[in-house]
Amino acid sequence: MRNLLFRSALVAVVLIGGQARAQNVCDTIANICSKHITQEYIPDGQFYRALLYQDEIAEFDMTLFGGITYRIAACTGLSDGALQFSVYDKQHNLLFTNREHDNDPYWDLAVANTIDVSVEAQLDRTKAGSGCAVLLIGFKQ
Repeated sequence: MRNLLFRSALVAVVLIGGQARAQNVCDTIANICSKHITQEYIPDGQFYRALLYQDEIAEFDMTLFGGITYRIAACTGLSDGALQFSVYDKQHNLLFTNREHDNDPYWDLAVANTIDVSVEAQLDRTKAGSGCAVLLIGFKQ
């Protein structure tokens, strides 16, 4: 019984340690990515994060308000260009994708009318097999 308790405790420590390391990696990526939300943009205060492996897609739903210009910054790893992101309306019509722009790490979207969107993020498999995807959103002052 004592051996079973020890093994259970050991497994718990390993799992918690792995989550802590993943959190630290995502924090580092978020700090790197924040350089794309320049002074002319106000961060929305959210960190959209997902751990991705190979072909997995993370989906983040949000509302963009009319009359505002938003900056979406998308990062993974320690250098830019490994995360692909696309913005879709609720009917899944593509509004923007950075794939058509060499996986640029950020893009500015001027929104005329309030719209609900989903942002899908996926690793560029030619550059990363797994990683923490981080999206940051800012709006122009």
